[in-house]
Amino acid sequence: MKIIKSIAEMKAVVRQHRAASRTIGFVPTMGFLHEGHLSLVRAARKKADVTVVSIFVNPMQFGPKEDFKAYPRDLARDCALLEKEGADYVFHPEAVQMYPDGYKTYVEVHDLQDKLCGRSRPGHFRGVCTVVLKLFQIVEPDFAFFGQKDAQQTIILRKMVRDLNLNVQVEVMPIIREPDGLAMSSRNTYLNAEERAAALVLSRSLEGARSQVDQGERTPDVILGAIRAMVEREPLARIDYIEAVNTQDLNPVQEIGPGTLIALAVYIGKTRLIDNIIID
Repeated sequence: MKIIKSIAEMKAVVRQHRAASRTIGFVPTMGFLHEGHLSLVRAARKKADVTVVSIFVNPMQFGPKEDFKAYPRDLARDCALLEKEGADYVFHPEAVQMYPDGYKTYVEVHDLQDKLCGRSRPGHFRGVCTVVLKLFQIVEPDFAFFGQKDAQQTIILRKMVRDLNLNVQVEVMPIIREPDGLAMSSRNTYLNAEERAAALVLSRSLEGARSQVDQGERTPDVILGAIRAMVEREPLARIDYIEAVNTQDLNPVQEIGPGTLIALAVYIGKTRLIDNIIID
């Protein structure tokens, strides 16, 4: 496995593999990897000839009062995990390379970026789309792998790929959870023991919603009300949003049905966590 820090070198490596007609699978990450990330690496290895993983904590997708400086980083640990999984390249650029002095170009997917997480994190998805498009231009992947936990992000990125006619297939992989149901996230490391126990309210409330749907309930107000009531019973939890939307335009649904995304964002202490299910 080779670690590449230069955009020019990464492009040169890509040209070599393209000349040899090898397909490229790409996993963009911000590092501090967990089993969710590693499941994406395995999927990339299975689908493509060459696997590239980027590790870049993107300053553009953090708001001024968010956790950019505190975001967990451990490059040596990440690289050891990726080498064990058989990744071919780690692309780890510095921010000054990605956003040199005078940088002025940004990518937005209007409307979709302003809903759900976008309401409480203005500018977040502009940062995500900008960095992902730049990474696509550098790595030129045939396939790019993302996790379903970031459901809104995957919907926005698929829209960007379609609208800009990009030659990459976005693959969305299932949420990987801890044995007790908590969705894996690099931010889980912020939680103390009491908060970690409280965070289970996200997955448990969503499973309660799924159970209601399985039993025939289809009314959003009923299902979302039950989720809200369960979360509000947890003293350490503070709700950002709980919504049931369709996966095309992220608008609220009038009836829960196949393809409905039920998503929530909840603060546990000071840590904002997200989770979701899609009704199938």
